[in-house]
This record gives sequence, structure tokens and C-alpha cells, in this order.
Amino acid sequence: MDQKKIGQFIKELRKEKGITQEKLAERLKVSGRTVSRWETGSNMPDISLLVEIADFFDVDVRELIEGERKSEMMDEEVREVATKMADYADEEKGTLLKRIQITSFVGVIISILSIGWQFFVSSSTDTYEFKLSIFISFIILGIMAVITLYVTGLLEKLVKNKLLMLGIKIITIASLAIVTLVILFYVGCFFFAMLIFAGDIFFSRIQTHTDIENYSNYIGENAVAEYSSKWGMDESIFPDKISDSMQIDEFSFTYYNPWDAEYVGYLTVTYSQDEYDNELERLSGKRHDKYEGLYSVSGEPKNYSVLAMETSNDWGFIYALTPDSDSTSITYVEVVFPGKLEMKLDKYLPKQYQLDGMDVN
Repeated sequence: MDQKKIGQFIKELRKEKGITQEKLAERLKVSGRTVSRWETGSNMPDISLLVEIADFFDVDVRELIEGERKSEMMDEEVREVATKMADYADEEKGTLLKRIQITSFVGVIISILSIGWQFFVSSSTDTYEFKLSIFISFIILGIMAVITLYVTGLLEKLVKNKLLMLGIKIITIASLAIVTLVILFYVGCFFFAMLIFAGDIFFSRIQTHTDIENYSNYIGENAVAEYSSKWGMDESIFPDKISDSMQIDEFSFTYYNPWDAEYVGYLTVTYSQDEYDNELERLSGKRHDKYEGLYSVSGEPKNYSVLAMETSNDWGFIYALTPDSDSTSITYVEVVFPGKLEMKLDKYLPKQYQLDGMDVN
């Protein structure tokens, strides 16, 4: 069977009738594009249309199939068989079409119920995940709606309404433009965040400060902006300020922000006996959190006793130590970090002040 020959034959018959592809399509209740595909040989007429096309052009069905005129006309028996075949094809197609229509209607209803259910059960409608889920659900609903319109024949009628189609095209183009802009915006934000992230990794440097005269810039509620948050950890275990009577033996404060800020600091002060007693009393009123087992800690540093302790499963430790020997010195320590310390602890905090077994790296 030569499709191109059949298509050319249909084209010749149409021209003999003096009608356009659109008129023929309207007569056979198909689209103009369908007729065009017949005539170019890219598609074949449905079997259910063969008799109707042959009758319309007053030719034999065999002539139509072979793509050329024959001298004899199809006898009644052949015509009857062809008609029955067309009726059978129509019945089969109708049954299949009905099933598809039912399925598409059910799909639309399920899509609508799904969207409603997401609004009903969602605890928050402002999350990115919820918005993405709703967006995908509406896309699925749109696809199901188009399929439903197509299989019910409504889509073809809508297509013929030029004004409606113009409106649909404008809405579609505008929607695609908005979606494209949203996607470009999020892609841009992602790459911008990656640039910042990479910049933090490659250009951030570790800052260590030992200038005790600027102690309040680094420790406590008056610390400057980048040192002030400490991830919500309370630094009140440390002295509020440095007084002239305090003998500062050592001070170091280290800050690093590769992507999340982390802090390691220690201060050792030798007090007079009265000041030492007062400081012990102050620290006794501070937090004394349990710390064994947290970050593998097994106990106090060797030869030191813990006077006060604030801990967090997420943010680390702030504590005060005093030597077990006869001494009036106290060492204040903070190791504050989000989950894991990126800088090497041993380099910025003497081993003697680290809790036994502590592993924050």
C-alpha cells in the first residue's frame, strides 16, 4: 500500500470537486491538518472513513486504497464488507474512547481532590516544599484537563474559536515567561549562594586576638557584631569585665567563619584570696550542666576541677576551671561551634584546658 500515492489521489479528487482542505475536513468532521496529512502521505484515513470518503468522491473503495481509478465499480458485496468493517472499527473506537473519557474525568477529579487535601493536611502553606508540591499538582491537573477536553471532542471546538485561542496563547506565553523568570531567579540565587559559600571557604581566615584591653569586644553581651551571637550560648560564666585588680595570666580569642561562625577562647586570671572566694561564690550560682558523654567527653581535665558548665548538643561548651593545687587562679574556656569545629582545637586551646576525651573535630 503506497501512502503517498493514496494521498495524491485524495488531493486530485478534492481538486476535482473544487473544495479546500478545510471544507473537506468539515464535511468528514476531522481537522484541516488531518486532511493535509492524508494528502502528503504522512498519515492514512481511518478505516471508518474509507466508505464515506469513497461515497463523497464517487469512487470505489478499492480505487481509494490503490490510489488510482479503476474501470469497474465495486460491487455491492465488497461495499457491504467495507461498511461492516467501518462500523466495527467505529464501535471499537467508541468503546475505547469511552474508557479514555472516564479515565480522564477521574484523573481530573483526583487531581482537584489532591490539591484540596494538601491544603487541608499541611501544617504550613509557606514552606518551599508545599509550594513546589502545589505547583506540580496544578501542572498535572492542567495536563489531565487538556486530555479530557481532547477525548471528549471539546478541544477541537475550542480550537476553532480564534478569540479564545488567542487568549489561551497569551495566558500560556505569560505563564511560561513567569515560570521561566522564577526558575532563573532560583537558579541565580543558588549560584549566588554557591559563590558566597565558596568565598567563605577560600577567603575566610582564622582570626586570633590576644589584646586583653579589648576583652569586651570579644566576650559578653557587649561584644561587637560578628562576635556577639555565639549561637545563643550564655557567656556569663566568663567575667563581665576585666578590672585593674585582676592578674591576667593569659588570654586568647579565636574566630573563624568558613560558612558558620565558630569561637575558641580562654582566659586565665589569678585573684587575690578574697576575690577568688567571691568568684567561686558567683560561679556556684551559674549553670552546672552534665557534660560526660557529650562529644566523647569522659570527665574533667587532668589536675583541674570544673566550677561551672554550660553545654549544648549543637553548640559546644562554656566552662570555668580551677587547678586542684593550692591556687587562686581560674581559667574560663569557650568552644562554641555549629555541630563540628573546623579549626584544629589543639592549636587554639591548650590541651590542659580541654575536657578529658573531648573530640569536637
